[in-house]
Amino acid sequence: MYMVNIFLLDGQFMWNIPLLVSFLAIAILYSLMVHHLTEIKMYHKQPLYFFFSIGLLYLTIGSPLTTISHLSFSLHMIQMSILYFVIPPMLLLAIPGNIFNRIKKFTIIDKLSKWTLSPRVALIVFSILFFMYHLPFLLKIFSLDSYIHNGYMLLLFLLSLYMWCPLVSPDPKKRFSERRKKRYVVLSGVLLMPACLVFIFSAFIDGINNPFLAQITAHLCIPSQSISFNILPPPFNTKYDQVMAGFIMFGMHKIALMVSSQNRREGTDAQVKKFG
Repeated sequence: MYMVNIFLLDGQFMWNIPLLVSFLAIAILYSLMVHHLTEIKMYHKQPLYFFFSIGLLYLTIGSPLTTISHLSFSLHMIQMSILYFVIPPMLLLAIPGNIFNRIKKFTIIDKLSKWTLSPRVALIVFSILFFMYHLPFLLKIFSLDSYIHNGYMLLLFLLSLYMWCPLVSPDPKKRFSERRKKRYVVLSGVLLMPACLVFIFSAFIDGINNPFLAQITAHLCIPSQSISFNILPPPFNTKYDQVMAGFIMFGMHKIALMVSSQNRREGTDAQVKKFG
């Protein structure tokens, strides 16, 4: 209990208030746009998707759970899977087509859209960077420099939005047909498989030390074995934890692909206001 109190009361593990204010402002802006540009009510599916996904995003990157997720590989993989396999498709589903079309008309957005990657290229680049993220030497670098780590994760998040567009894009022209969706789902599973296998294979060889746990315990000036034992007992931070991490990521990705590929953007997209 003493270790838990130190962990929870330390200033590094507090809520990110500026990020919370930013997300609240985005939520208010979204609500105003939905109210004035569509006939959608706040209790309909798309607004609920938006508020749930943005709330989940804040819990994932702006709450003490962010640091807690670094205490073990399996918890970290749950965080990463939510961040890249759950939140992006929900955010895309939450954007009504009418609002998306109006946003595209802004000059800056229109110019930036010409430089966007195709979904397949985004998927390939994401898969490569996601695999590299879990290599031991890069994990160590990310644990030492928060700016590099946050920048890398932001890049992965932006790529993940493009990656999910063929399945749930607010633009009907960018959504694949059912046949192309099936091929894309298979390709996505194959490309992301190596990142899952890194943990599973390494567990049966020598295992991977958790550099994030080492950095946290160094900040608290206590041995890493002490905080690991008192907060997360075995099988966390053992080879079984790494095997769980690989299977958790694989399972959450497959479930997200299955749900997103079957979800249809019908009904609420049609509920738009017609102006003159």
